[in-house]
This record gives sequence, C-alpha cells and structure tokens, in this order.
Amino acid sequence: MPTPADYLALAHAEKDSVVLQRLAQCPYPFVWQALAANPHTPPVALQELSTARDSVWNDNRLLCLLAKHPGANPVVLRAVLGAVAAKLEEGERPYAAVLALADRLELEADGVRKLGNLRGASARLRHLLSRRLSLRT
Repeated sequence: MPTPADYLALAHAEKDSVVLQRLAQCPYPFVWQALAANPHTPPVALQELSTARDSVWNDNRLLCLLAKHPGANPVVLRAVLGAVAAKLEEGERPYAAVLALADRLELEADGVRKLGNLRGASARLRHLLSRRLSLRT
C-alpha cells in the first residue's frame, strides 16, 4: 500500500504522463503542488488540478504553480484564470497567481486585467497587475 510520501516522490520525479494524470486524483494537496511543479505533468492533469480545493493557502499556492507551469496551454490557463477570478470574488487573495497569469502571453491582457476589478483585488494588486501587463511585448 503506497504511503503519502510515495505519492509525493512520484509526483516530483515521474515523467510518464499516464502516471502523472492518475496522481492528479490523489487527495493530498502537497502532491497536487508537486505535480504542478513537475514540468512533465500533462495539460489534462493540470486542468484537473485547477479545480482541486483544500485550504486558502494551499489553493492559492497551487493556482500560482499552475499559472507558471511551462506546459500549461491556453485551455489550462483559462481554467486557472476562472479559478483565480472565483477566489477573488469570494474575497480571497490569490495575488501571486494573478501576477503569474499576467506574465502569460497565451492569455489576452484584457481578460487578465479584469481580475483587478474583482472584490478581493487591492489597489496594490491593480497597480502591480497594470505594470506587469504593460511590460508584455
């Protein structure tokens, strides 16, 4: 019987997309975060992780890792954008994920800019978001 540590080790080191996709269904948020940091995790698993929920801190960290993932395609990034928007509407502050999304050229700047108008966005976030978006080329 695998332990949580076994799942974590696999999530960090595995390269097989089928195994990584199966791991995305694991109930441990630290495994989700390891998957989101693993560059070999396939987009289908990343998209599934965009709906995973545990706690405010874990959710915000996971969304930031997903937004930064090199294999996150536009479908994954739009799913993360939607999850981040929902968190902001709830009054939460996934600010690192917002700023990571602003750096992703795969997303339209206007779609990301709208995050700054949601309930949980602070004036500082709006300022940083505007700066990040202005640096896009």
